[in-house]
Amino acid sequence: MKKILLPALFAIATIGATSAASAPKVATVAAPAPAYKLQPQLSTLGWEGKAVTHGHNGTMQFSDGELLVKGNSIVGGTVTVNMKTMVATDIKDAESQGKFVGHMSSDDFFGVEKFPTSTFKIVSVTPIKGAAANADNATIAGDLTIKGVTQRISFPAKAGVKDGVAAATGKVTIDRTKFGLKYGSKSFFDSIGDKAIYDTFDLTFNVIAKKA
Repeated sequence: MKKILLPALFAIATIGATSAASAPKVATVAAPAPAYKLQPQLSTLGWEGKAVTHGHNGTMQFSDGELLVKGNSIVGGTVTVNMKTMVATDIKDAESQGKFVGHMSSDDFFGVEKFPTSTFKIVSVTPIKGAAANADNATIAGDLTIKGVTQRISFPAKAGVKDGVAAATGKVTIDRTKFGLKYGSKSFFDSIGDKAIYDTFDLTFNVIAKKA
């Protein structure tokens, strides 16, 4: 009986060891970067546009978004702007304010009825080597969508994470014509003279997100 039992046990043990050795290894999946929720009430977005003879500046509001964080660095994220919140802070007269915002909201420019939001999705954040403590310390690249058109842009910013708060601050210049906003552009309408509106406008942002 022992002569039969021992070889059988040995065979079972050998098969078990072989199966374990030949079993496929399960790949380790890296944990996703934590998402910090954007705080619209703490974040700001300013704009400035110029024409040959004049210019205007104002604000818009972020409506939603998140920043992806790894350690003390921002590594990704998406932010959304409510285009219906545009205000020209330099225009004090209510009637003039209404006319200006109405024109900016029309199909000549941002077409906010059909495209009520614009978005920016971060695709990379590259540290700037040797950046001073109070200077821009990263180059942010991402996909900006305005009026249904998406373009890749990049710009310097000061970005970081501390005490459960992720923040990014900077300024970016946008060429509106790349998003189909050609109204008043001398690049497309040579005869408009001093009524021309410059192709670029500036956005200044301070995005604040908090750990959930």
